[in-house]
Formats: sequence, structure tokens, C-alpha cells
Amino acid sequence: MRKLVLALATCALAASPLGAQDSSFEEQMAARFEPPPEGWTMPRTQWGDPDLRGKWPVDYLGRTPRERSPALGERAFLTDEEYERAFARADSDLDRYEEEDKAGLMAMGHWAEFGHPLRQSSMVVEPANGRYPPLTAQGQEWKANERTSWNTDVFESMNDFGIFDRCLTRGMPGSMLPGAYNGGIEIFQAPGLVAISLEMIHETRLVYLDGREPPAPDVQYDLGYSAGHWEGDKLVIETTNFRPGMSMGPAPNSDQLRITEHLTLMNDNQIHYEAWVRDPVVMEGHYKIDLPWLREDDYGMYEYACHEGNVQIRGYITATSPRFAEERAQAWIEQGEEPSEGVPVR
Repeated sequence: MRKLVLALATCALAASPLGAQDSSFEEQMAARFEPPPEGWTMPRTQWGDPDLRGKWPVDYLGRTPRERSPALGERAFLTDEEYERAFARADSDLDRYEEEDKAGLMAMGHWAEFGHPLRQSSMVVEPANGRYPPLTAQGQEWKANERTSWNTDVFESMNDFGIFDRCLTRGMPGSMLPGAYNGGIEIFQAPGLVAISLEMIHETRLVYLDGREPPAPDVQYDLGYSAGHWEGDKLVIETTNFRPGMSMGPAPNSDQLRITEHLTLMNDNQIHYEAWVRDPVVMEGHYKIDLPWLREDDYGMYEYACHEGNVQIRGYITATSPRFAEERAQAWIEQGEEPSEGVPVR
């Protein structure tokens, strides 16, 4: 794994030469991709479509933040010095794997799969400040009322957990972006169909290319309904029919969420991934994500053995709800400890 991370980091460095901050935005964006070899032609499937099949894990993108630091303003790329510091921090974190091995431990050095950062300062490139657009009043209300294990201390029911806590989905566009681990993405193709298999939450998106219309608006899906077409050699995917509250974006989504994606094979080993995200109920305007994907066909796609009702959900509830205070106190006593919550034991 370490060799793979370093190899991908080398590619990122090669695609982002030092001094790039003096180039134009367009030149810096283009520098993320290796030029195809002389005489290269677009590989095609047996039925003539551009061939995107293969594994494109996004774990190596995990050190590039989703949103840009406000301190960077509209600066879309790091300076040489900033990038060297960010790269060194990532290197230090990667060393934790070997340090844990020597200590006989398994901690975040084993779990996390972050790689090295890109030179671009955020995955979001539009708006120009690299941050989500402002929320509408409705978006602000939904955001304030959203409950997850990240913002909740006392859990009473399944409603106190987020969609990721419950192993339901990471929603869109989050499912196409790196998390802490399990960043595998594999593309399959058949005539009239593209399937995108996601390692995290073991979901698969089906993209229909046969011109069919989306179902009625009241037919909704966690990852939406995806219809695609080819614009030249570019795969264009329009996704609608989202189930409300199933996106890990700036706020829970409405049924008006719409995502347009472009996947373009730039050479044998890189895809240009772009996604425009709009939800007029939640956000004022749109945001765009723009990333280079790297092929890694030796990547192992592992089972994500998590399901709604997983034992950890019950553990959160029994460990925090006042309804179980006496049971917790009794457990402390049975271990020879004083009850930690001052609850009388019968």
C-alpha cells in the first residue's frame, strides 16, 4: 500500500510542476494530466463507446480539502512553499503505518487512506472562492436541525444518526469523492449502460444511455436516477430524482437536487472528473468539483461490512440515553468501579 501511495504522489508531483502558481488557472488545471503518448487514440469498447472500464480509486485525493481555506481567497492552487509543507505533513501521517507496525498497534495509520495532496487548494473550484455557495433560509434550517454522530452527544433513536452513521449511503456527490478509507471506484460498461461500483457502502450507480426519460418525480432514490449520453468522447451524466435528506453536502438535500457529471478519459491512466451540483431549495447558486482520477487496476475492492442497525448504533444509544442510566451504573459496579453518572442503583 505504501508503495502505491508513493507512486500516486509521484504522479501528482509530475502533473503539478513547481512554479505552477505563476501560470494561468487553465494551465494549472491542465497540468494535472499527463499528455497522452504520441499517436494515442481513444480506446473503445467492442460497440464503439470510449472505454472507461477499470478501477479508479480516489483515496489518493484524500489530502485535498473539499472546500478551500478562507485564508486562500480565490487562489485555486498552493504556492511552492505551501505545497511542500502540505506534502511533508502527509508524508508524516503515512509514516504512522510503519510506526504502528513496529509498536504492534492498529490505529489511524492503518485505517486512513489519504495519500498526498494535489496542488489545487480544494476540490471545489466554483464559486471562485472554492467554497459551497450560501445556504437559503430553508437550507440553513435543515442544516441546523441535522443530527449525526458528529454533532450529537445523547442518542435516543435511529433519528439521532446521520445517513453515513446508519450505513445507508454517503449520498451524492459524496459517494464519488474520497472519505477516510474504502475509496474504490470501478467502472463497468455494456451497450446502453454504465455501472459505477463504489467500495464505500458497497453501492452501485446505474447510468442509462439508451435515451429513456427519468421516472416521475415522486420515484426517488438515495443516489438519484442517472441518465447519460456521449458528447464526443465525454460521458455526460444527469442525475435527478433524489430522495430528500440523502446527501452529505453543505446541508441535507431536497428533491430538487440535480447533479451533472462529465467523465473524460485524458490518457490511458487518467480520467477528468467534473461535477456541477445544484439544489435551489438548499443553496443559492451551484458549486463545481473538478478532479483528476488515476487508474489502479490492481486496487482491491473490499466488502464494506456495515448495515443499518449495526451494533455500534445500539451501543451509542445504550451508552448515552438516560433511559439506560441504571444499567450503565450497574455495569460500573460489577466492574468494581463507582457509577460515573450518580444514578442510584436499586
